[in-house]
Amino acid sequence: MTSPTAPASPAGPSRVRLAIVGAAGGLFSGAFGVGGGILMVPLLITFAGLDQRRASSTSLAAIVPAAVAGSVTYLVNGEIDLLAALFVAVGAVVGSWVGAWLLRTLSLDWLRWLFIALLVAVAVRLVVVTPVRGGGLAELDAATIAGMVALGVVIGIASGLFGIGGGVIMVPAFIALFGMGDLVAKGTSLLVMIPTAVSGTVVNARAGIVDVRAALVVGVAATIASFGGVAIAFVLSPEWSAWLFAALIVVAATQLTIRAIRLQKKGRRDD
Repeated sequence: MTSPTAPASPAGPSRVRLAIVGAAGGLFSGAFGVGGGILMVPLLITFAGLDQRRASSTSLAAIVPAAVAGSVTYLVNGEIDLLAALFVAVGAVVGSWVGAWLLRTLSLDWLRWLFIALLVAVAVRLVVVTPVRGGGLAELDAATIAGMVALGVVIGIASGLFGIGGGVIMVPAFIALFGMGDLVAKGTSLLVMIPTAVSGTVVNARAGIVDVRAALVVGVAATIASFGGVAIAFVLSPEWSAWLFAALIVVAATQLTIRAIRLQKKGRRDD
């Protein structure tokens, strides 16, 4: 049984594979307003050979530069609600500490199945409710601000626990609960991810579960690809965006489910 704080093997996954994972995550990040972790975590597990715990922590670290690049592009185009991002970020930073603690505490079996459940829930939500391109900034009052902070706590826990930026939760919530247009929701989501991912990564780094080398390679590739992703977001219709997002998530969930079942049958545990 390997300790969660054990260092990665000296060789580790190849830089080429890590760069491919980062590029895929960066495109995903920019196009759908998510951190890219919802795609990078499964790829880091199945394609780069990391375990669930190290894949989640590495993905969270790699999200930071990609989120910065993507949010700047959305901001230049006037598609970010700065006040909403501030309130959600306050709750998200606190929640990320809780999520990072859970990441170190829960067994890898639990982490696998919880992550798969999250993927399925997001895919269903995207198919059932399609976002619209219209809509603008959220109207702020006391109840809305409290709701945004609470949403931030949930996002932060998911971010720290699963190594995702939280955009898979934020973007649908911004649209359904706070009346944002889909582009504003995506841009605001990316901005919130920056402090969320940073705070969770600091906790993970102190615990020794971040593969720094892998995170750097993935992060650089994701940052470069995120600009192309944002361009895609402005071209895709909301309907196509939602369906493509859902399809990619279903593929990732299917791959992880097959792997989790195989590991259980073999009685193999890597935690």
